[in-house]
Amino acid sequence: MATHIQIEGGGHRIGAWQGEPDGAPKGGLVVIQEIFGVNAHIRRVVDGFAKDGYRVIAPAFFDLVRPDVELDYDEQGIKEGIALAGQVQFEPVIELVKAAADTLSSAGKVGVVGYCWGGTVAYLSAIRLGLPAVSYYGGGNTRFVDEPVKAPVMFHYGQLDQHITAADRDRVRQANPDAEFFVYPADHGFNCDVRASHDEVSAALARRRTLDFFARHLT
Repeated sequence: MATHIQIEGGGHRIGAWQGEPDGAPKGGLVVIQEIFGVNAHIRRVVDGFAKDGYRVIAPAFFDLVRPDVELDYDEQGIKEGIALAGQVQFEPVIELVKAAADTLSSAGKVGVVGYCWGGTVAYLSAIRLGLPAVSYYGGGNTRFVDEPVKAPVMFHYGQLDQHITAADRDRVRQANPDAEFFVYPADHGFNCDVRASHDEVSAALARRRTLDFFARHLT
């Protein structure tokens, strides 16, 4: 069962989508949105991880600048999403990730998984908060490669991604030699099943690897 909740951190209060497993949770997961908000796709991601046995929270970070953002995967949605992401500072976002993780702490150990813009937030959560994290095609990851990670990290990238260069991927890989690092024959956003760039085979393989990562690091 999934519900809409509120979380508070760093003097900010935002909405979030919380999913509950059927039985005792294996741990907690903070799901970090793309630039399109906590839309129907992200809510399905939450529901999917809940079915896998985790208690899950997806904070609506764009509430920091505009409430209830749910954008479509079209040219206008991309334009709006980029503009909104540019208005959101990482400092309050990390405070709210911590608040979400604290809320989930009764479920056990907590990890973070993020997509696109959220992939960078996930990486930063491993750096600043010491939470095990999985980063899917985080375009801003190179901004933080000079900061050491404090927890295990897994990276997923698309080889055909026009938004993230091979040089950028290499910078992240070299800065994180102990991380699990995967590149797929896919484009940016390959995990999202409502985007034209969705790659079912790559998404399924990345998801299996992600679940294995959390099974190892949240138990």
